[in-house]
Amino acid sequence: MKIVRLAGLALVWVVATTVSAQSYKVLVNFNLNQGPSLPDEPGIIAQSRGGYLVTTASDDITGSANGSAFRVDTSGALKVLHEFDRTDGSLPIGGLTLGRDGEFYGTALFGGSGSLNYGTIFSMTPDGIVKTLHEFPSAAEGLPQAPPIQSLYGDFYGTTAGPTGDPGSEANQGTIYKITSDGDFTSLHTFTGPDGANPSAPLVQATNFWFYGVAEHGGPSFVGTIFRVNSSGDFEVLFNFDYSHGGYPVSLIQADDGNFYGMTYLAGAYNYGVVFKMDPTNKVTVLHSFTGGSDGAGPVGNLIQATDGYLYGTTNSGGESGWGVLFRISTSGDFHVLHTFEKSTGGYPIALIQHTDGFLYGDTNSFGSAGGGVFYRYDLGLSPFVTFLDCYGRVGETVQILGDGFTSESKAYFNGVQADIIEVEPTYMRVLVPEGATSGPITVTTTKGTLKSNKVFVIRP
Repeated sequence: MKIVRLAGLALVWVVATTVSAQSYKVLVNFNLNQGPSLPDEPGIIAQSRGGYLVTTASDDITGSANGSAFRVDTSGALKVLHEFDRTDGSLPIGGLTLGRDGEFYGTALFGGSGSLNYGTIFSMTPDGIVKTLHEFPSAAEGLPQAPPIQSLYGDFYGTTAGPTGDPGSEANQGTIYKITSDGDFTSLHTFTGPDGANPSAPLVQATNFWFYGVAEHGGPSFVGTIFRVNSSGDFEVLFNFDYSHGGYPVSLIQADDGNFYGMTYLAGAYNYGVVFKMDPTNKVTVLHSFTGGSDGAGPVGNLIQATDGYLYGTTNSGGESGWGVLFRISTSGDFHVLHTFEKSTGGYPIALIQHTDGFLYGDTNSFGSAGGGVFYRYDLGLSPFVTFLDCYGRVGETVQILGDGFTSESKAYFNGVQADIIEVEPTYMRVLVPEGATSGPITVTTTKGTLKSNKVFVIRP
């Protein structure tokens, strides 16, 4: 009986591996000796108005080795957009945020002009022209990791990690800031240790308009906190991680059920990290504790919710080969490994995004055929959709929609009410919120059929 059972398990594993191999495709092999390489966490990937996937890498041997920004199209064509030269930043590990002006916003961990060397906030045009918006004057105020996010009102909010050192220290453990697209900078909060330290993940603006985030260190157990802050700088710790619920949080999102979900790098039942849920009362529940085995270990990068309602993420190690896994988990905790990373096709995965073509795209920090990591695609079998940059709006305000197959004959509807289209390109359109619209999905008629948005647009009074 044991022999039959083992054979059956082996057959299942072979079938699963074959399915994963068919679903997983390397689009770019980053070369350690030429071009962008070694994308690092959090490494957020943005979808541009033109349908490109745009992000950053921590190294670029062809330039000054201070990092680069690049784009990849859905067929795998790579183009370097900008090579950093340290005066405009060095080690842009955070990735990029698409702004409503069509430009990208990001940070560099180090660099700056003159004697400054504590990081920058920058904007970048789609063609790669970088403008420094702010240079941090000291390590205590700087060392930004995640890119800033754009708020409902158009300004940007982000964090700095502060200097490295004792996570239990009560000084200089990172900050939260606000900045405009013109570079008008305001510090909102300085972490002291007990309230958190070294926030490294992007903030998220929730449906109640507060900004939520995680600090990787600090708190009573020194293993991180969940916090929120408003535009005036009012700050509140919502949860202190305590090992059993995970430790060293690396991501946080708000899903379509209103709850928050995230990952921690370590701790939990087996000390290899967890996927957690926080409800509106700030109660935290562990959905999955990584074992360090076939299900992975040490989740990093960003957790996302795809159009099928599942959450998707990656671990930096573990899995059958030890180089990490791509996983899916339901909001109730049903967990499944989709892909085990191998050295030959990329190891140590970093970031994820679902493109409006329905596929997942991501990158890895190492290996692949050229040694510098890979950019890959994973087929979930999901249909194309549309998305938008403004989650909330009033009647008469402008909303920008991303997708594909848009033409002059396309029509856009807000929960069934047709909108006026101001501007349209094959992968981008700008529309007005119509009179009589109610909160609900946006649909657009395209050459690919009628596509529905992956989230709800909320009509503001």
